[in-house]
Amino acid sequence: MSTEISEFPSTGPRTSADHAVVPAEHALASRQGAEPGDTSMLGGEVRALDVPSGVAARVSTPSPGDPRLARLSLNQRTTAHWSLREAIDGCVAAGLPAIGVWREPVAEVGLDTAVRWVRDAGLRVSSVCRGGFFTASDPDARAAAHASNLAAIAEAAALGAPTLVLVPGGLPDGDRDLVGARERAADAIAALVPAARDAGVTLGIEPMNPIFAADRGVVSTLEQALDLAEPFAPEEVGVVVDTYHLWWEPKVHEQIARAGAAGRIVSYQVCDWITPLPADTLLGRGMMGDGHVDFTAFTRSVARAGYTGDVEVEIFHADVWAAPGTDVVATLARRYVELVEPHLNPA
Repeated sequence: MSTEISEFPSTGPRTSADHAVVPAEHALASRQGAEPGDTSMLGGEVRALDVPSGVAARVSTPSPGDPRLARLSLNQRTTAHWSLREAIDGCVAAGLPAIGVWREPVAEVGLDTAVRWVRDAGLRVSSVCRGGFFTASDPDARAAAHASNLAAIAEAAALGAPTLVLVPGGLPDGDRDLVGARERAADAIAALVPAARDAGVTLGIEPMNPIFAADRGVVSTLEQALDLAEPFAPEEVGVVVDTYHLWWEPKVHEQIARAGAAGRIVSYQVCDWITPLPADTLLGRGMMGDGHVDFTAFTRSVARAGYTGDVEVEIFHADVWAAPGTDVVATLARRYVELVEPHLNPA
């Protein structure tokens, strides 16, 4: 039976790094055995150090109100050990206007509280992660997945999120029928469309890198995701363009153009593909600029396709999670304005 895999740490004691609010250059220097006063100089200006690489920041950290941050969203998974409250406060402090919310932290505080916190902070919810995991062959498991996804749609609507991200799920235990699993995913999406339409939430199919086909995502390419979405109206089912999952796909730029022509890009998520891969390949998502993704080409394709929504930074990496959240947000803001934001306006 295919069951949903939790990718959030269970509730428990948080480390000091989860709460530390200190200048990034001080935190990084102390972790690397340097003196807290050690900083980088570039053009006579004191620079912070990026996490997790420890290299000197190439650009200054944008301040709250900087117009370049107008479309930047923090996906909660990037600061996985921050509670929802901490993530909201971190976005506000850094001047990020949006947050990508995960269901587990919302459940910890309750939906009504989460809705109130987000609203009072003045943040947009760029997406809710996640629905899906509906490829089980057992009828009872499929029914349970459907019920869970209906609840996720309702949560997304309450939070004002335009998109519920769907991770289809992998193969049931002992099953090798990949085609059959994909057909069950298609059936499950069709069954969810009426509820999503009524709630005003778009279902966003997220194709995943093929290394996850067995356990997390039987939909591996943007082309496959678009084929699944095509029977439905664009406002009902769209696709998530994630640089980590799709950077390798042949003709991906043609598929992005196809998605844009149909009005189906519902989310643009960015992080890097780094090597060597860690033992747990799920944690191979790197900070933008630390790996192999061509963010210039990717972002220009998404912009030319007509996407004007938020850009979520979603990183799964043990060293990123171990760093103070304020340092992580500062680093991703710098990398975003350097590598992504300049290419968001189509040429």
